[in-house]
Amino acid sequence: MDFNAIDVSIDGGVARIVFNRPDKLNSLNEAMMLEIHRAVDRIAADRQVRVLVLSGAGRAFCAGQDLADPAMQSVDGKLPDIGNLVERLFKPLVLKLQNLHVPTIAAVNGLAAGGGASLALACDLVVAARSAYFLQAFSKIGLTPDTGSTWFLTHRIGTARATGLAMLADKLPAAKAAEWGLIWEVLDDADFPSGIDALAQRLAAMPTKALVRTRQLMQAAHGHSLEQQLSMEASFIREMGWSRDYLEGVQAFSEKRPPVFTGE
Repeated sequence: MDFNAIDVSIDGGVARIVFNRPDKLNSLNEAMMLEIHRAVDRIAADRQVRVLVLSGAGRAFCAGQDLADPAMQSVDGKLPDIGNLVERLFKPLVLKLQNLHVPTIAAVNGLAAGGGASLALACDLVVAARSAYFLQAFSKIGLTPDTGSTWFLTHRIGTARATGLAMLADKLPAAKAAEWGLIWEVLDDADFPSGIDALAQRLAAMPTKALVRTRQLMQAAHGHSLEQQLSMEASFIREMGWSRDYLEGVQAFSEKRPPVFTGE
């Protein structure tokens, strides 16, 4: 597939999408968003893929929406419909990432702002370089948060911290984001590339279907009663108990060897 604003690769079960507009801090315009959608759809259709890694080229992960994008400009004095842009491109991309058939990693190497931060938080595991930071920049230009920002923030760090970040638009350093429980892990900058590679390889070797079902359980927990969650857990573990990966895991355990999972 031919891309201009992103780089896409698939190797050894690890798919990678690299936002590649470093001169614009990988900010998102309509053309780039359409490319990301195409890439995610391609990866979703490839049953050989076992994990997806999102990352950014240069010194930023993603600075969010590009305000210079023609879709953000007035036409004949008529203001753009930013809500339509979010509904058409950002909302479905977040949902695609949240429902992908493989686990996802956001490798946040630098600034993750606005919708860019939300795309990172839509991934299963967010790992950031120590020099990276997150920014809810919307209030700086008179907008409200979008792309799932308010959902991800309130669910992970609570209403008080989420509101402060969104209203004040202060930088949230990677270390504090991890301390607050917003992201999974922080790695020293020098160890960041190798650490991401190791994590991707680790997930690629794990029972993919079980990991995705685990994601679904975690997503459902906030809206379920304990009884409902117990029932959902029972349903999923019944399904996993009939899977090839479970049989392989048990056999490998009894034979005292590493399991070889296939995601089936």
